[in-house]
Amino acid sequence: MKRLGIFLGLTFLLTWTLEFALMANGGLSNSYATIILSVVMLLPAISVIITRFITKEGFKNFGLKPHFKGNIRFYLMAWFGPALLIALGAMVYFLIFPSQFDPSMGQIAALYEAQGISMAGGTIYTIFISQLVLGIFLAPLINIITTSGEEIGWRGYLLPKLMERYSARVSIIISGIIWGIWHAPIIAMGHNYGLGYPSAPWGGILAMIVFCLFIGSFFSFLAIRTGSFLPAAMAHGSLNGFAAISVFFTSGTPSPFIGPLPTGIIGGIGLIIVGGICFVLVGKEKLQATE
Repeated sequence: MKRLGIFLGLTFLLTWTLEFALMANGGLSNSYATIILSVVMLLPAISVIITRFITKEGFKNFGLKPHFKGNIRFYLMAWFGPALLIALGAMVYFLIFPSQFDPSMGQIAALYEAQGISMAGGTIYTIFISQLVLGIFLAPLINIITTSGEEIGWRGYLLPKLMERYSARVSIIISGIIWGIWHAPIIAMGHNYGLGYPSAPWGGILAMIVFCLFIGSFFSFLAIRTGSFLPAAMAHGSLNGFAAISVFFTSGTPSPFIGPLPTGIIGGIGLIIVGGICFVLVGKEKLQATE
């Protein structure tokens, strides 16, 4: 557990130092916030590398080998699964709250126009289609560097180390809670849930931990079944690239804890169900492997 202690200590020290510095300098409104948060995503991987050097562990079993043979279905799940599940959650949300569904995309069009982007000639539909194609087909690849920065740490190092001592299910729960807590400073700055709710920021931090437990079960399932962090990184990239697609059709100001974004309990219903199934399947697989 010494190696895990060093890894987690480095990851949280580096991440929270940078994020609290951002918080003290304008938070998410800082003009460099996007760059800083992209750097933050690389810090778990950097911490793994430093830990391996400090402990002289070396880089064997780093998880970089893709192990495509016999595992293509898991890579397809990683590439297309998050987008399909996010779309499913959004559809369920709009079926329950039809008054918040705007097929004309008027609210998002107004936001673009406020930024000086003309919406004449069906431009908003062009933007939506380009974002749709980008999110489904290219986001897992485009985002692979930053998401690998996280997944090398969480599913490539933390999860396997926990599984040396605990069952797969217990390891997934512990890693999911740690991953959720790691997000706490940016949630406190208003990322994902904003700050306009009574329990801010603690309600958002708790919601993020729950979200990370479910999505972490899905990512962990992919990593365990393939023996590589790469499909988890691809799924993470798909999630990040497609998460906001429902904003195009949203009218009004819905609660971020409900949806239609996937961090809401209804908007994320597809991810919640699949995460739960993956949690069960990993548990069964662990038992079968020891028989």
